[in-house]
Amino acid sequence: MIQTYLEKCRQLIDTVEQQTEQLQQAAQWFADTILAGRMVHVFGSGHSRIMVEEMWPRYGSFPGFNPIVELSLTFHNLVVGANGQRQAMFLENVSGLAERILRNYDLSEQDTALIISSSGCNVVPVEMAEEFQKRGVKVVALITKEHSDRSTSKRKDGLKLSDFADLILDTGAPVGDAMVTVPGLETPVSPGSTVGGALIVNSIKAELARLLTQAGQPPKVLTATALVGSERATELFESAYDEHAHRLAKLYAEVGKKTFVS
Repeated sequence: MIQTYLEKCRQLIDTVEQQTEQLQQAAQWFADTILAGRMVHVFGSGHSRIMVEEMWPRYGSFPGFNPIVELSLTFHNLVVGANGQRQAMFLENVSGLAERILRNYDLSEQDTALIISSSGCNVVPVEMAEEFQKRGVKVVALITKEHSDRSTSKRKDGLKLSDFADLILDTGAPVGDAMVTVPGLETPVSPGSTVGGALIVNSIKAELARLLTQAGQPPKVLTATALVGSERATELFESAYDEHAHRLAKLYAEVGKKTFVS
């Protein structure tokens, strides 16, 4: 079973490699955003949150990304009871929540967005993409294409995340995500979308770092002490977090100015 899963993962690498041109396009859009002093908005509900955190902040990552993570949609630890999985799965399909989330930000057409949803069928991630596009923000959708094609949208009009994407990337996982069939067990185990998704976001990250460096703005990369020493690692972390704060401040500076009463 271990060898079966690993072989399936090798196939995911092939699927990602076949999307090199699309990965380069996503990296170029993201580079344009970051070089303009703006941010790439990254959103995922449910377990798609994993890809948001894989992009930023973590070792080998750098500022320029706005991780939008709603705890009500992604907090799985308790499973049942208060803050349980049933509530999260319910909220993931509440229309209008995406608009409320984005009400917090002053978006620009210079921004870009990465929306992650394996099925591409739950309401909130689909509406997030729709709301971004309404504001002139380019949307990169990270889905599992085979699974999305075989799934039914939770929206009444049947539209999916792919319908609101300027670029679509595929994790390469199968329908249902799980990749290993165990003899005597009715249903398959061991999902693949996390592996494929991580390959995709880190491939984009690597190409993006090249583009930023080539443009004369090398990113401030969160780097381990074991590589650069304690003093330099601390310097990189502090400067990266400061840059993130300054970029984020632009997203709040003009929010609600047309509506609030001073």
